[in-house]
Amino acid sequence: MTFEELIIDSGLDDIYEIDMKVKGLYADGIIGISKYISSTEKVCVLAEELGHYYTSSGDILNQKDLSNRKQEHRARAWGYEKVASLNRIVEAYKARCSTKEDLLEYLGITEEFLTESINYYKRRYGLFYRIDDKYVVNFEPFGVLEHF
Repeated sequence: MTFEELIIDSGLDDIYEIDMKVKGLYADGIIGISKYISSTEKVCVLAEELGHYYTSSGDILNQKDLSNRKQEHRARAWGYEKVASLNRIVEAYKARCSTKEDLLEYLGITEEFLTESINYYKRRYGLFYRIDDKYVVNFEPFGVLEHF
């Protein structure tokens, strides 16, 4: 999914690429994305900021507060499931993505975002997850297996 596709899919009008030192910021229904990061990184940052839009409330900048850390985790999880969902990973497998580089290109995300997504899924589901009794996504080692 490209940055532009993610914007369109969001249906939001208040997403701006702006001159700022942080990569992304969400406040009061407005999302700002740094215009100085790569288009692939913009996808990852926008996914998380959309997660804040859909799951967070109030000022959560103080990450020493447990409630704020939980909201941050929910926003990141939303982003992982939006652009690096397990179904999209299986789609990439079906499209014959056989290397990590192929997968990153197919999903349009950074390696760091993929690693964080896999770690999130591993914490949530354990070492693997079954999809439609036909596919198994292994998280350690990472890969997709197809049952025949």
